[in-house]
Amino acid sequence: MANALVRCGYFALAATARRSVLLLGLLVACSYAAPAGAQAIISNGGIALGVDSLGQLNVPDGTGGVFLTPTNSGSVGLYSFALDADATSPGCLCEGFGISANGVSGFADNAAGTAGLTSVSFGSTASTATAVAELSSLTGFTVTQFYHPSASPDLFIDEVTLTYGTGSAVSDLRYNRTMDWDIPPTTFDEFVTLQGWPATALLNSGDDGFQSPDPLVASDIFCGGVANANFTDAGPCDHGARFTFGFGGLAAGGTKSFSIFYGASLSEAAALTALGTVGAEVYSLGQCHTGVVIGCDATVGTPSTFIFGFAGVGGTALPPPDPPVSSAVPEPSSLILMGSGLLAAVRYRRRQSSK
Repeated sequence: MANALVRCGYFALAATARRSVLLLGLLVACSYAAPAGAQAIISNGGIALGVDSLGQLNVPDGTGGVFLTPTNSGSVGLYSFALDADATSPGCLCEGFGISANGVSGFADNAAGTAGLTSVSFGSTASTATAVAELSSLTGFTVTQFYHPSASPDLFIDEVTLTYGTGSAVSDLRYNRTMDWDIPPTTFDEFVTLQGWPATALLNSGDDGFQSPDPLVASDIFCGGVANANFTDAGPCDHGARFTFGFGGLAAGGTKSFSIFYGASLSEAAALTALGTVGAEVYSLGQCHTGVVIGCDATVGTPSTFIFGFAGVGGTALPPPDPPVSSAVPEPSSLILMGSGLLAAVRYRRRQSSK
């Protein structure tokens, strides 16, 4: 625990050089201790997520006995095994979500602030985590977030379900997700892309990953991004991505579900393929600073493109990829023809040998 606090203090000091207003939030986050078993580091073998008690990301490395030792952080949020580094926890634990209905809100972010939410339950396995939280001022309004591997090996999926389990309806249902990109190996200095406008449920967006995830607060721009519009390769700068979605009203006992994706690919093309595989409609990409480190190229997204996306929010889904040739399974007739050809080749060689 002492080592974790030392590491957290180091990154807090680093973050204050970037944005001094985060100091108080970072000190609170560094002293924050969740109940035993209420955090988890989960993995699919290629990427790992650190999931906290209410459903936000970023937990201390070593949580649950899982030690990844990222080269650029003492915590785990969105970790790439290929780079041995994390993309959301360096500098500040700036990743979180917020929900609101009837004009009241609650949110969870270990750096920007956590308020108005009550933990209902948390459970995890080696590759899954489920967090259920309730809006403290609106009893019966819950958010369930189920993290597990997706159809793409490059992505984890967070299946989000908003539920109001009482005998009355709610209005102006909202959900926000905010994150600060810290893309390795040029941590704190990255290029960021945001795409997905227009999507029916997308109320506002921006690149300020240091904002509170309160969905009643409009999104800002931080450096190089554009509010409420698409942009490509903004930067280089220390910025992130923020999305607020509005789903209208919710009937008594009703639910609203959608999906969030977190991951990393070895290139931008591979990242878009992964997003197409899961039908993502709105997304942000984080890439390292071109030209600073050999191999960093935001144009093609090497050595890695980190991914943050959404589906089920009323946008246009990215097209699914064509099946790779290597994955095609020969039909029975093709197998027969292949066998006949091999048999003919063997007979020919035998004839040549006898001659």
